[in-house]
Amino acid sequence: MDRAEYEAMARIEDRMWWYRAVRANLTLAFRRLHLPADAAILDAGCGTGALLAHLARQFPASSLTGLDVAPHAAVAAQRKSGAPVVAGSVNALPFGDASFDAMFSVDVLYHRAVHQRIALAEAIRCLKPGGALIINLPAYEWMRSTHDAAVHGARRYTRGGTLEMLREAGFASVRAGYWNTVLFPLMAARRRLFPGSGGSDVQEYPLVLELLFGAATGVEHLMIRTGIPMPFGGSVLAVARKNG
Repeated sequence: MDRAEYEAMARIEDRMWWYRAVRANLTLAFRRLHLPADAAILDAGCGTGALLAHLARQFPASSLTGLDVAPHAAVAAQRKSGAPVVAGSVNALPFGDASFDAMFSVDVLYHRAVHQRIALAEAIRCLKPGGALIINLPAYEWMRSTHDAAVHGARRYTRGGTLEMLREAGFASVRAGYWNTVLFPLMAARRRLFPGSGGSDVQEYPLVLELLFGAATGVEHLMIRTGIPMPFGGSVLAVARKNG
């Protein structure tokens, strides 16, 4: 991504509704893995560090590491989270084999600089036997917009395609589902009716919209916790485990 996108992310990721919602869903997915309290965790593509800081608060006994391709973002993430963060690419992770119990990847694979097959092979290499990849991806190619161009997004995903991709990569146990369902009709209408409007979606929203969007994704999160599957949505969240 361009530096301006990182700077926008750093300003608003602690409070913007989408970031808060994705952190809640990722945390739920991680808790359901029942990993040891001192699990070694990598945020691969950590941006400016809000997820790392959140994980440090939620799982204080864990061993956290961050990685981002942009050196200035790695510095910001380390400052925000207190965790060690290295500059590097998910296409060539600078870690030894079987280094981590879990790995997070939030809207990283879809970037044009990322080679999906190689990045997933690197994830498997660096996960311990039985370790898990928790991955979030933007949904539906037909939802492509100026946001994707602004953040250098090259592809979008479906639940079925994500399952197939992860199984082909060699993961032994894979599950996936949609989220951001409640707000999806509004998102789809905006992107289909005004496909060229605006740039990145990483921006300040009026307080009333933040409250409404946060309430909508909060209700949806409660539904996900009870096991209700979402039939469609703006994002795909998947969990894939390595053999062993």
